[in-house]
Amino acid sequence: MVKMLQVAMNRLSEHRGLASGTGLVCFVLLMLLTPRIPQPQSYHKFSDQRNLIGVPNSMNVISNFPFLIIGVIGLVLSLHGNYLGLSLKGEVWCWASFYVGVTATAFGSAYYHLKPNDARLVWDRLPMAIAVSSILAVFIIERIDERKGTAALFPLLLAGVLSIIYWRFGDDLRPYTLLQFVSLVAILSMTIALPPKYTHSLYWVWAAGWFFLGMIEELLDRKLYRWTNHSISGHTMKHFSFVMIPVFMTVMLARRNIKIERQSLWERWRVRLKTSHLFQDDKSFIFQPRNIAGKNSARQDEANKLVNS
Repeated sequence: MVKMLQVAMNRLSEHRGLASGTGLVCFVLLMLLTPRIPQPQSYHKFSDQRNLIGVPNSMNVISNFPFLIIGVIGLVLSLHGNYLGLSLKGEVWCWASFYVGVTATAFGSAYYHLKPNDARLVWDRLPMAIAVSSILAVFIIERIDERKGTAALFPLLLAGVLSIIYWRFGDDLRPYTLLQFVSLVAILSMTIALPPKYTHSLYWVWAAGWFFLGMIEELLDRKLYRWTNHSISGHTMKHFSFVMIPVFMTVMLARRNIKIERQSLWERWRVRLKTSHLFQDDKSFIFQPRNIAGKNSARQDEANKLVNS
């Protein structure tokens, strides 16, 4: 199945016009055949509404401060010097755009939580849409083609902005939800199926883990607030989980190197699975006790070859 996914992605990258046309047709059909999704007003009613230091909804506002710290650090490092090892111009612009989105999230989300409503929610979602669109462009650069990824940055950013504008004035979340869902599926698929250009690609999996943890925490907003004896809500926990995504991304950028032999995560997992079978108990050893050491040594040598290949 992963092999089929690799072939499909390669063909889509070769036939961008056909892929874009197909995507546009699917989007139009979706808009015609599905009902409008309005923004539920209950979304703005968070469990923790305490005013601790003269700031309304204090915890949900203050918990955005870490986004400002990591966003500014990442933006400075991506634009100045070679600390993050961004050798391609497209990478610099995409990562800079990502960190701009992270930094703006600190202001947009804090502004929204001071007085939650639809008008302010625009400024909460807009920076996140910028960050997600930028990461998708990064993946296209790293996993498919540099020029295509760089060229895709502006259209992806524009699509994210337009989806939010459409929601705000049309009270319809379908384009915004679809864009976020498609971006997430594309990023996860490319993470697993396509070989990375750099080392330390496992950090992407950790980042995805923090994302899903944050989503679960948001769904359990009121329950977590009650379970923690009204000390911290699920939505505040979500902020702390989400900020770990740019933290892990920054650490990954600082540690990674160009990968000489490119291998996807799926292929690496397959190798490890094969090597694990080599160490399963073999009942035939019971009848050949004198050959145990020799066979174990041969199995160890075979495992080392697979791991190093």
